Amino acid sequence: MQVAITCRHGSISQELRDYITRKSEKVVRYLGEVSEISVTIDFEGNRSQVEMLVEIEGYHTIVAHVEGEDAGATFDKTLSKMEHQVHRYKEKSRDHRRDKSVSEVSRLAEEESESDS
Repeated sequence: MQVAITCRHGSISQELRDYITRKSEKVVRYLGEVSEISVTIDFEGNRSQVEMLVEIEGYHTIVAHVEGEDAGATFDKTLSKMEHQVHRYKEKSRDHRRDKSVSEVSRLAEEESESDS
């Protein structure tokens, strides 16, 4: 998995770059099929806008972006939003249906009890 960090109209320190890479890789813990993570930090005056894209096996992309004063704090808020969206995506993709419906299970139980009698 690859983490790409891009800065527009400014730059960030190597420590912040390492922090962003380390924290972004934790998204894989929630969702195993992540192929690429892209973080873009756009500086406009004293404001910074952080956008995070998580590409899931080439067919889904989840996007989160936040605007704030400090690039590090703004990234943390963006990461929090991304974790929430990834969790929601994972819940949607999980199959919540049972193998057999409740009515089918009760019907089978009745048939089994009748055959025992």
